[in-house]
Amino acid sequence: MEEIALAAERVGPAFTEDGMLLARRKTREAIAAIAARVEPGMVEEDAVAMAKQVLADMGLALSWHPTRVRFGANTTKAMKRASEPGVILKENDIFFIDIAPRVQAWEGDGGATFTVGQGADHARCARDAEALFHAVRAIWQRERLTGQALYAWAEEEARKLGWELNFDLGGHRVSDFPHATIYAGALAELKTTPSAMRWILEIHLRHPTLSYGAFFEDMLLDDCFYA
Repeated sequence: MEEIALAAERVGPAFTEDGMLLARRKTREAIAAIAARVEPGMVEEDAVAMAKQVLADMGLALSWHPTRVRFGANTTKAMKRASEPGVILKENDIFFIDIAPRVQAWEGDGGATFTVGQGADHARCARDAEALFHAVRAIWQRERLTGQALYAWAEEEARKLGWELNFDLGGHRVSDFPHATIYAGALAELKTTPSAMRWILEIHLRHPTLSYGAFFEDMLLDDCFYA
Protein backbone atom coordinates (compact mmCIF):
# COMPACT_ATOMS: atom_id res chain seq x y z
CA MET A 1 0.00 0.00 0.00
CA GLU A 2 2.85 2.40 0.81
CA GLU A 3 4.38 1.78 -2.62
CA ILE A 4 1.05 2.63 -4.27
CA ALA A 5 0.82 5.88 -2.31
CA LEU A 6 4.36 6.84 -3.23
CA ALA A 7 3.72 6.17 -6.91
CA ALA A 8 0.48 8.17 -6.91
CA GLU A 9 2.04 11.16 -5.19
CA ARG A 10 5.37 11.47 -6.97
CA VAL A 11 6.27 14.92 -8.31
CA GLY A 12 8.49 16.16 -11.09
CA PRO A 13 11.85 17.93 -10.81
CA ALA A 14 10.36 21.45 -10.84
CA PHE A 15 7.81 20.84 -8.08
CA THR A 16 7.78 23.28 -5.18
CA GLU A 17 4.97 24.05 -2.74
CA ASP A 18 5.46 27.78 -3.30
CA GLY A 19 5.09 27.22 -7.04
CA MET A 20 1.91 25.21 -6.62
CA LEU A 21 0.42 27.87 -4.34
CA LEU A 22 1.31 30.58 -6.86
CA ALA A 23 -0.48 28.62 -9.59
CA ARG A 24 -3.48 28.21 -7.32
CA ARG A 25 -3.62 31.92 -6.48
CA LYS A 26 -3.42 32.93 -10.14
CA THR A 27 -6.12 30.40 -11.01
CA ARG A 28 -8.57 31.73 -8.40
CA GLU A 29 -7.88 35.31 -9.51
CA ALA A 30 -8.59 34.37 -13.12
CA ILE A 31 -11.85 32.64 -12.22
CA ALA A 32 -13.09 35.80 -10.50
CA ALA A 33 -12.02 37.98 -13.43
CA ILE A 34 -13.79 35.76 -15.95
CA ALA A 35 -16.97 35.50 -13.89
CA ALA A 36 -17.18 39.30 -13.63
CA ARG A 37 -17.42 39.52 -17.42
CA VAL A 38 -20.16 36.93 -17.92
CA GLU A 39 -23.67 38.36 -18.34
CA PRO A 40 -27.10 37.26 -19.55
CA GLY A 41 -27.46 37.18 -23.32
CA MET A 42 -23.95 35.85 -23.91
CA VAL A 43 -23.50 32.76 -26.07
CA GLU A 44 -21.43 30.08 -24.37
CA GLU A 45 -18.84 29.94 -27.14
CA ASP A 46 -18.29 33.70 -26.83
CA ALA A 47 -17.82 33.32 -23.07
CA VAL A 48 -15.15 30.68 -23.65
CA ALA A 49 -13.34 33.00 -26.08
CA MET A 50 -13.56 35.81 -23.53
CA ALA A 51 -12.18 33.53 -20.81
CA LYS A 52 -9.21 32.61 -22.99
CA GLN A 53 -8.54 36.29 -23.61
CA VAL A 54 -8.70 37.08 -19.89
CA LEU A 55 -6.18 34.32 -19.22
CA ALA A 56 -3.90 35.59 -21.99
CA ASP A 57 -4.12 39.15 -20.64
CA MET A 58 -3.08 37.83 -17.23
CA GLY A 59 -0.06 36.08 -18.73
CA LEU A 60 -1.74 32.66 -18.48
CA ALA A 61 -2.10 31.76 -22.14
CA LEU A 62 -0.86 28.18 -21.60
CA SER A 63 -3.44 25.71 -20.27
CA TRP A 64 -3.06 22.00 -19.65
CA HIS A 65 -6.76 21.26 -20.28
CA PRO A 66 -9.37 23.16 -22.29
CA THR A 67 -10.81 26.38 -20.88
CA ARG A 68 -14.50 25.85 -20.11
CA VAL A 69 -17.40 28.16 -19.38
CA ARG A 70 -20.69 26.27 -19.33
CA PHE A 71 -24.19 27.71 -19.30
CA GLY A 72 -27.55 26.29 -18.24
CA ALA A 73 -28.14 22.69 -19.33
CA ASN A 74 -24.48 22.30 -20.25
CA THR A 75 -23.62 22.48 -16.53
CA THR A 76 -24.79 18.86 -16.23
CA LYS A 77 -22.26 17.47 -18.69
CA ALA A 78 -19.06 15.67 -17.79
CA MET A 79 -16.03 17.77 -18.72
CA LYS A 80 -14.87 15.44 -21.48
CA ARG A 81 -18.24 15.74 -23.22
CA ALA A 82 -18.70 18.65 -25.58
CA SER A 83 -21.25 21.32 -24.77
CA GLU A 84 -24.40 21.64 -26.80
CA PRO A 85 -23.58 24.53 -29.14
CA GLY A 86 -25.25 27.93 -29.11
CA VAL A 87 -26.51 27.95 -25.52
CA ILE A 88 -27.32 31.48 -24.33
CA LEU A 89 -27.14 32.52 -20.68
CA LYS A 90 -30.67 33.46 -19.59
CA GLU A 91 -31.73 36.25 -17.23
CA ASN A 92 -32.19 33.71 -14.42
CA ASP A 93 -29.53 31.07 -14.96
CA ILE A 94 -26.47 29.22 -13.74
CA PHE A 95 -22.96 28.85 -15.16
CA PHE A 96 -19.60 27.49 -14.15
CA ILE A 97 -15.98 28.12 -15.03
CA ASP A 98 -13.27 25.45 -15.21
CA ILE A 99 -9.73 26.53 -16.04
CA ALA A 100 -6.27 24.96 -15.85
CA PRO A 101 -3.57 27.57 -16.46
CA ARG A 102 0.10 26.71 -16.44
CA VAL A 103 1.99 29.16 -14.26
CA GLN A 104 5.64 28.79 -15.17
CA ALA A 105 6.40 25.12 -14.43
CA TRP A 106 3.32 24.49 -12.28
CA GLU A 107 -0.24 23.39 -12.95
CA GLY A 108 -3.15 25.43 -11.76
CA ASP A 109 -6.66 24.02 -11.80
CA GLY A 110 -9.86 25.49 -10.45
CA GLY A 111 -13.58 25.74 -10.95
CA ALA A 112 -16.55 27.55 -9.45
CA THR A 113 -20.24 28.09 -10.15
CA PHE A 114 -22.12 31.39 -10.40
CA THR A 115 -25.72 32.45 -10.88
CA VAL A 116 -27.49 35.39 -12.48
CA GLY A 117 -30.96 36.68 -11.75
CA GLN A 118 -33.40 35.26 -9.23
CA GLY A 119 -33.01 31.47 -9.39
CA ALA A 120 -33.12 30.28 -5.78
CA ASP A 121 -32.65 26.63 -6.74
CA HIS A 122 -29.68 27.51 -8.93
CA ALA A 123 -28.16 29.49 -6.08
CA ARG A 124 -28.64 26.61 -3.65
CA CYS A 125 -26.96 24.19 -6.05
CA ALA A 126 -23.96 26.50 -6.42
CA ARG A 127 -23.70 26.97 -2.64
CA ASP A 128 -24.03 23.25 -1.98
CA ALA A 129 -21.25 22.34 -4.42
CA GLU A 130 -18.80 24.65 -2.68
CA ALA A 131 -20.02 23.70 0.80
CA LEU A 132 -19.67 19.99 0.03
CA PHE A 133 -16.15 20.59 -1.24
CA HIS A 134 -15.23 22.08 2.12
CA ALA A 135 -17.08 19.37 4.04
CA VAL A 136 -15.06 16.72 2.22
CA ARG A 137 -11.88 18.65 2.96
CA ALA A 138 -12.82 18.79 6.64
CA ILE A 139 -13.39 15.04 6.94
CA TRP A 140 -10.11 14.45 5.07
CA GLN A 141 -8.30 16.59 7.64
CA ARG A 142 -10.10 15.05 10.59
CA GLU A 143 -10.22 11.37 9.68
CA ARG A 144 -7.52 10.97 6.99
CA LEU A 145 -9.81 8.92 4.77
CA THR A 146 -8.72 7.38 1.49
CA GLY A 147 -9.70 9.00 -1.77
CA GLN A 148 -12.27 6.26 -2.33
CA ALA A 149 -13.81 6.82 1.10
CA LEU A 150 -13.91 10.59 0.63
CA TYR A 151 -15.95 10.29 -2.55
CA ALA A 152 -18.22 7.61 -1.09
CA TRP A 153 -18.93 10.00 1.78
CA ALA A 154 -19.46 12.89 -0.67
CA GLU A 155 -21.94 10.84 -2.69
CA GLU A 156 -24.04 10.12 0.38
CA GLU A 157 -23.97 13.75 1.50
CA ALA A 158 -24.94 14.95 -1.98
CA ARG A 159 -27.91 12.58 -1.95
CA LYS A 160 -29.04 13.94 1.42
CA LEU A 161 -28.99 17.43 -0.10
CA GLY A 162 -31.10 16.28 -3.04
CA TRP A 163 -28.37 16.15 -5.69
CA GLU A 164 -26.50 13.51 -7.67
CA LEU A 165 -22.70 13.44 -7.46
CA ASN A 166 -21.06 12.99 -10.85
CA PHE A 167 -18.25 10.45 -10.51
CA ASP A 168 -16.95 11.33 -13.98
CA LEU A 169 -15.31 14.20 -12.12
CA GLY A 170 -13.57 12.29 -9.36
CA GLY A 171 -10.57 14.51 -8.64
CA HIS A 172 -7.04 14.10 -9.94
CA ARG A 173 -3.36 14.78 -9.38
CA VAL A 174 -1.75 18.17 -9.86
CA SER A 175 1.97 18.87 -9.98
CA ASP A 176 4.64 20.51 -12.02
CA PHE A 177 3.60 20.01 -15.62
CA PRO A 178 2.64 17.43 -16.81
CA HIS A 179 1.18 15.48 -13.90
CA ALA A 180 -0.29 12.84 -16.23
CA THR A 181 3.16 11.37 -16.85
CA ILE A 182 3.45 10.82 -13.09
CA TYR A 183 -0.04 9.60 -12.23
CA ALA A 184 -3.26 9.79 -14.24
CA GLY A 185 -5.74 8.09 -11.90
CA ALA A 186 -8.69 9.72 -10.16
CA LEU A 187 -8.70 10.79 -6.54
CA ALA A 188 -11.96 8.84 -6.16
CA GLU A 189 -10.03 5.65 -6.99
CA LEU A 190 -7.15 6.25 -4.57
CA LYS A 191 -6.91 3.52 -1.93
CA THR A 192 -4.65 5.56 0.33
CA THR A 193 -4.99 8.88 2.14
CA PRO A 194 -4.19 11.78 -0.21
CA SER A 195 -1.59 14.32 0.84
CA ALA A 196 -2.00 18.07 0.71
CA MET A 197 -0.60 20.00 -2.27
CA ARG A 198 -0.86 16.97 -4.57
CA TRP A 199 -4.54 16.62 -5.48
CA ILE A 200 -7.47 18.50 -6.96
CA LEU A 201 -10.76 17.75 -5.22
CA GLU A 202 -13.71 18.02 -7.64
CA ILE A 203 -17.36 18.23 -6.70
CA HIS A 204 -19.91 18.18 -9.53
CA LEU A 205 -23.55 18.14 -8.43
CA ARG A 206 -26.49 17.58 -10.76
CA HIS A 207 -30.21 17.91 -10.21
CA PRO A 208 -31.72 14.41 -10.41
CA THR A 209 -34.45 15.40 -12.88
CA LEU A 210 -33.80 18.94 -14.15
CA SER A 211 -31.11 20.17 -16.52
CA TYR A 212 -28.72 22.06 -14.30
CA GLY A 213 -25.79 21.39 -12.03
CA ALA A 214 -22.93 23.05 -10.19
CA PHE A 215 -19.19 22.50 -10.00
CA PHE A 216 -16.47 23.45 -7.56
CA GLU A 217 -12.84 22.34 -7.51
CA ASP A 218 -9.66 23.46 -5.84
CA MET A 219 -6.44 22.03 -4.48
CA LEU A 220 -6.80 19.74 -1.47
CA LEU A 221 -5.33 21.85 1.34
CA ASP A 222 -5.59 22.37 5.07
CA ASP A 223 -7.91 25.01 6.55
CA CYS A 224 -5.14 27.57 6.97
CA PHE A 225 -5.12 28.14 3.22
CA TYR A 226 -8.79 29.13 3.26
CA ALA A 227 -8.70 31.65 6.12
